[in-house]
Amino acid sequence: MSEILIPIFRADDAAATALWYGRLGFEVVGEHRFEPGFPLYVFLNKDGVELHLSEHKGDAQPGSLAYFWVDDVDAVSHEFGEPIHDQPWGREVKLTDPDGNRLRIAERKAET
Repeated sequence: MSEILIPIFRADDAAATALWYGRLGFEVVGEHRFEPGFPLYVFLNKDGVELHLSEHKGDAQPGSLAYFWVDDVDAVSHEFGEPIHDQPWGREVKLTDPDGNRLRIAERKAET
């Protein structure tokens, strides 16, 4: 079995936040509640990249940060109306989800 590291982001409304991540191409692949009325836990996937959203207050702190490499940062910039910043390692867009979690989404620079 291969090893995978999966970020968990805190969400006040995991279902609504999952829709925001849908704009990045993530799909909901599962949900869990221990019983009705309990916090929701959502499993997201985009081409094998996994992200979890949790309404459980102890799972993660709002304002967390994750770095995400993509093949087309221009499409992300266009979708969210955010500028692309040139960095020595790549071109990146800075996003913040509805719960204050931060993403740096980048495309690697072509090797010369």
